[in-house]
Amino acid sequence: MTKRFRFLITTLLALAMTIGALLPMQEVHAAETDFKVASKAALSVDFKTGKIFYEQDADTPMGIASVTKIIGLYIVEEKIKNGELSWDDPVTISQAAADLSVTPDLSNVALNVGEDYTVKELFHASLIASGNAAIMALGEKVAGSEPKFVDMMREQVKKWGITDATLVNSSGLNNSYLGDNIYPGTAKDDENLMSAKDVAIVARHLIKDFPDILEISSTPTETFAAGTTSEVEMVNWNWMLPGFLNYKEGVDGLKTGTTDLAGACFVGTMVKDGQRIITVVLNATNHAEDPSARFVETSKLMDYTFDNWKQEEVVAADSQIPDLKTLAVKDGKELTVKVALKDPVKLWVRSDMDKSKVTITPELNKNAKDKELTAPVEKNTEVGTATVALTEDDLGYLEESDNTASTSAIETTASVEKANFFVIAGRSIKNFFQGLFS
Repeated sequence: MTKRFRFLITTLLALAMTIGALLPMQEVHAAETDFKVASKAALSVDFKTGKIFYEQDADTPMGIASVTKIIGLYIVEEKIKNGELSWDDPVTISQAAADLSVTPDLSNVALNVGEDYTVKELFHASLIASGNAAIMALGEKVAGSEPKFVDMMREQVKKWGITDATLVNSSGLNNSYLGDNIYPGTAKDDENLMSAKDVAIVARHLIKDFPDILEISSTPTETFAAGTTSEVEMVNWNWMLPGFLNYKEGVDGLKTGTTDLAGACFVGTMVKDGQRIITVVLNATNHAEDPSARFVETSKLMDYTFDNWKQEEVVAADSQIPDLKTLAVKDGKELTVKVALKDPVKLWVRSDMDKSKVTITPELNKNAKDKELTAPVEKNTEVGTATVALTEDDLGYLEESDNTASTSAIETTASVEKANFFVIAGRSIKNFFQGLFS
């Protein structure tokens, strides 16, 4: 980024911050039946449970631009956690990173070849200023080279069950900006692709495993490399933070991204009444006419989520399962025992859904094989697990492991003593003769 271009951007953003307090983001309350995000893809999920609140072409891989950086930042955080890296470790800038840092029209902080910056400085520059060269330099520090860092990124997303991503560099830029430094075997115009669900998975793991990321992502402005020739005031590209034009209370992250292919993208996160959600907007429709489009659509999506979804109890504790009211008891004084749900089940319910219409799917343990227990049976014996779902909700959850949020143990509601020898013998004789004449 040139000094002139950086000055222009900083001036415009400073102006946006000045008038932001006077022009709060307009809230939009749309009916759940006709709501739509003006973007190519969109997603809203509950951070804690992974419940999907809204999805729009959320499974299709498409350009994500600088949103890519949250993958590399996760790897850096993990290296620090494992003691393989320190926030204060020096990072020596390569010629490739230095050249990229002054490429016109790219988001960057200028880096001088051969000079050292700390891991912390480059990490903050990658997230706050979306520094493309900064994340490249971090990748070279962690893996030894940009291609090896991309290999680590590919391996990391696979660990999260993401198999449809295309990752060719650490920054999210189109390969055309990287010259001869592109990943071996990729084309000169290749670019990173992920689905909205993929992006949400990465963001969720980043926030869950390293919540300190939100302290950085919520920083409106910060000085980079203070006291050096590289000193510059970084301005956050997230205009939903306090003081910006599109400020929205509760928003504290996370990452923007923009390229010609990807359009204007934003993975956001917000807390309201103790509930955190993650939203993804890819390729906002009106970005060419309105630079705030991605944030306007994100705000609408956040309002839609909080206005239309509430967590409610849909099944009470001790409720019976329609298709599994009892289990047989072998050698018991009683031949059956009632079973019920151990715990109440709370689900996210959209305002137009009937919470009384639920589907309860039981899965029995080995001790209840063939729907039969063996006496003696104690009261409150756990015999399996039931998954509860709203019949009218087909949105599901973000990750397979999230289904535990809608489950309850199944247990017996009474005890059954073992029958005495004569009763057991009599039943055996009776069953024998019944078998002869059946």
